[in-house]
Amino acid sequence: MPRKGRGELRDKPQNTNSPRRILRGTPYSVRFLLLSSFLIPLGSFMVLPFMSVFLHERLGMGMGAVGVVLAVASLVQFSGGIFGGALAERAGLRTTMVAALALRAAGFAAFAAALRWPSLSVVALLLTCCGAALYLPANKAYLVHGVPDGRRPAFLSVSNAALNAGMALGPLIAGPFVLSAPGGLFVAVTALFVLMTAGHARLPDRKATDRPARDGPVTDDPPGNGLLRGIAPLPFTATVLSFYLYFYFQHYLAVFAVERASAEFYSLVLLTCFLQVIVVQPLASGWIGRLRYGRALTLGFAALAAGMAVLSGGSHGAILLGAALITFGDLVLFLKNDLEALARSPRSDAVVFGRQRLAAGLGACASGVLGGALGGGDGPLFWLLAAAQCAVLPPLLILCRDSREREPV
Repeated sequence: MPRKGRGELRDKPQNTNSPRRILRGTPYSVRFLLLSSFLIPLGSFMVLPFMSVFLHERLGMGMGAVGVVLAVASLVQFSGGIFGGALAERAGLRTTMVAALALRAAGFAAFAAALRWPSLSVVALLLTCCGAALYLPANKAYLVHGVPDGRRPAFLSVSNAALNAGMALGPLIAGPFVLSAPGGLFVAVTALFVLMTAGHARLPDRKATDRPARDGPVTDDPPGNGLLRGIAPLPFTATVLSFYLYFYFQHYLAVFAVERASAEFYSLVLLTCFLQVIVVQPLASGWIGRLRYGRALTLGFAALAAGMAVLSGGSHGAILLGAALITFGDLVLFLKNDLEALARSPRSDAVVFGRQRLAAGLGACASGVLGGALGGGDGPLFWLLAAAQCAVLPPLLILCRDSREREPV
């Protein structure tokens, strides 16, 4: 019997992608990981968003030193994922997640100790970022372990929604305490991560190399030969570009919005974006999974371009609508790029997710450097230049296509 092509499989409706059905019949381990996808960012974002204030005001670090520390921490947290994926492939998914969470618990405990010994604060931040780098590839790989390709969009989108919910609530809960009572806050977050570590230790173990065969073209490189062997060039490059363009919005919206509206309005915009990811992505996951990759890239980058252009208007309505368009492009691109990277690589899921984190880190770092050189969001011209990049750069992705691929981009 002839094998169905990738496009034919994706055009077929998949009722199992409904997020309302995702928990039906799923084992305890999957339910626990989805709960962890909420609790872990909840605890992390009770502390990490306030790091610049904490390091500067509580520990007396100069802003120049604070900037260097945060830049290094961000690079470690994103790009270190490639080492997390490699470790998971060798040590197993559960072992890697437990080790990562133990590092994060130690990091938050070190924040409490830094109130007495300030020099520990940098060590604490790097420990938490190393833990995140190790944890996320193994977590995603465990979550989709043994799940058919048709159901993976729903599992990943529900996990992303839980993560964004935790990220949104963490700062709201911790805001009143981070400067007035940081010791109690750090102890509470440390206790949460100790519990998470213990819970993960009770999960059944999974091997990162245990995975179903992939549909569609993959590279010929055998697994296990280097961190970048067997990489799928197009999804990796598309992820770099997606994060590069999206992080213009992530890094510099505050400068633009607060100056023209208020800090309260900026917080409302962020909350709206979080809610959009939490609600829309799970509902749209089946549709995103069935989209041809070229169409998804076109739609996602077009939404980013339109959002940046609208945002340049600077009014309350323009900022809110522009943010909504950019967030829509974000949720399409980020989910689809992960799905395509999984489909096109022969390596284990953990290694693929680790590479995606590396791509995210490269894109976010480039956005910070080049965005600052272009003015850092200070005026409408910045956003029009960003919109122009969203329109001009994505077509260059065609240069990264593998010569064996036939799907139009």
